[in-house]
Amino acid sequence: MLVLDSSFFIEDRSLEGDEDALSLPGVRDELEDASRFRFDATVGQGMRLETPSDEAVREVRGAARETGDASVLSGTDIRLVALACDEDATLVTDDYAMQNVASRLGVGSRGIGKKRIDEERDWRYQCAGCGRVYDEKKRCGVCGSETTRKNPS
Repeated sequence: MLVLDSSFFIEDRSLEGDEDALSLPGVRDELEDASRFRFDATVGQGMRLETPSDEAVREVRGAARETGDASVLSGTDIRLVALACDEDATLVTDDYAMQNVASRLGVGSRGIGKKRIDEERDWRYQCAGCGRVYDEKKRCGVCGSETTRKNPS
């Protein structure tokens, strides 16, 4: 079973053989022009549109906070990872933050146009002014500067 993100349709891919696929209506909203038509055609070929459980969404949000990816994931991204959790499916996306959170949760993923991530990362946010490190994106509590996402390793 595959859970398909917008990159699947943007990269002009199609399901192979008897692959079962799921996605969300919100993915269609992220697409334009030909990729939106490919999404509609894939629904016509048997891809089902599902909604993840509230419990899985909460679990994904928690994992995204742990990895430092929460500020870069959209609601649709979170629900796609949650759907892959619910269905014990492989997440198909080129979004590295989604792959990172999926990895934290033990969910398999694969890329489309890009290589899959090699390792899981725990992102932190560093103040551009004084260098203080935070677990989440916010203004620095010391000097008030913006924070930027950094890999601590």
